[in-house]
Amino acid sequence: MNSLSLSRRGSWSDGWQQWLSGAAVAFLLILSSAGTWAAPGAHGPNGEHLDTPTAAAGSASTAPRMEARSESFELVAHLRGDELSMLINRFETNEPVLKAQVEVESGTAKATAKFHEDMGDYAVDDPAFLKALKAPGSHPLVVTILAGEESDLLEGTLQTGPATTASGDDHGHAHDGAGHSDGHGISNVVWVVLVMLLLAAASAWRTRRSRKAQGGAQ
Repeated sequence: MNSLSLSRRGSWSDGWQQWLSGAAVAFLLILSSAGTWAAPGAHGPNGEHLDTPTAAAGSASTAPRMEARSESFELVAHLRGDELSMLINRFETNEPVLKAQVEVESGTAKATAKFHEDMGDYAVDDPAFLKALKAPGSHPLVVTILAGEESDLLEGTLQTGPATTASGDDHGHAHDGAGHSDGHGISNVVWVVLVMLLLAAASAWRTRRSRKAQGGAQ
């Protein structure tokens, strides 16, 4: 076998390995950026003014949610495991309403919402009130806001579905970020391992081809 033939085979083998390496890198980049593509954005046409990190995170969760607005205020509420959390803004300016007096009514139940300075939200943690809201069905809410000289009533409906476990992992779901799997597909970790095996096989094949080429040239 002449040197030109060996050179062509070597170039073809190098090109094939480079292509596999590039494909593997691209695949890994896609996996790593999947979380970014799935990140929630604005609330949409019904909640543009409350597009904050906290509210955006809530929009991606399965927590029951309610939106309400008036000429003065708007709010987004989420029912979580241990509280009913509400973000309240001024409708016209999107300015957060801080340290106001807030009460929430649902039927005959009533509770006062505490203001969290660290999160800027208002939360109801009354056990009896939360138990009533967690019952499956529609729960009309009336929120009374007293901010300085201003006061207003905001009304909305919180829709609560069938009871679920707190963790949501009873069906074999994994939520560790690096190897997310919902039980209906192959996890990202498995794909990474497959790509690594493919690269190892390509490297071994190239080494064997190189040895054969050297043996034929002798």
